[in-house]
Amino acid sequence: MSSTSIITVLDPGVLTTVQDEGRPGFAHLGVPRAGALDVPAAALANRIVGNGPSAAVLETVLGGLRLRSDTGVWIAVTGAPVPLSIDGRPRGVQVPEWVPAGAEVSLGTPDRGVRSYVAVAGGFAVPEVLGSRSTDTLSGVGPPPLVTGQELPVGASVGEIRAHDTPRGPAVGPLRLLPGPRRDWFADSALDVLCAGPYSVLAESNRVGLRLTGERLPRVRDGELASEGMVFGAIQVPPDGMPVVLLNDHPVTGGYPVIAVVEPGDLWQCAQLRPGEAVRFTHRR
Repeated sequence: MSSTSIITVLDPGVLTTVQDEGRPGFAHLGVPRAGALDVPAAALANRIVGNGPSAAVLETVLGGLRLRSDTGVWIAVTGAPVPLSIDGRPRGVQVPEWVPAGAEVSLGTPDRGVRSYVAVAGGFAVPEVLGSRSTDTLSGVGPPPLVTGQELPVGASVGEIRAHDTPRGPAVGPLRLLPGPRRDWFADSALDVLCAGPYSVLAESNRVGLRLTGERLPRVRDGELASEGMVFGAIQVPPDGMPVVLLNDHPVTGGYPVIAVVEPGDLWQCAQLRPGEAVRFTHRR
């Protein structure tokens, strides 16, 4: 993908990374999947500016991101709703916005949610690593988090700008659970305890895992497992009895028992939960 523009990072905010659909299929090499945490939001941003689903976007945490392009470009901002301005003038989110050459794009702080996504027509054309442009914050594979002064190449625009592509998002609700492989390590009531909730999000949560606090999940077996493979969305339970939902940058193996696995279609909600917010689970009886 040849570069047609350069976007300069004026301020990366709290944390901004490049993400695409991730690099699944490399767990045997010890490489996590990475990729955008809020998949529907990233996909919408790409569609609005005419990109294919695999185009790389920017995932930014709690706003503060400032950018400047050397040429005119189309952008779209989705995910956590942030105040967006272009050269100091308020602009809209979930719609295409034209950025003139040399103009500054600024994202404020969202009043809800955590992660916003910035797509540019043509996609961010940073080098691929193992078939993906995604930043993996655990293993360091892919581009590192953005820093001030960094220059990001933009690929050639290939699709039509879609001014009205703002479909209703996926349903928000309790995270649906599938049975985990180590339910026998827990009391028969443990899954009901987990679903009775709610649990609260801890500040230590990140792209590796959503860490929760609430009622302790009772176990019937002591000790820990030998390390075994972990899947996206697995709910590990450390010795303190507090669940951890493994997200995109999770380690590919682990030694804590997995009581359940979150339905893949519900995991996007974990991207937008703030510390202190409530999380509920549900499972089929």
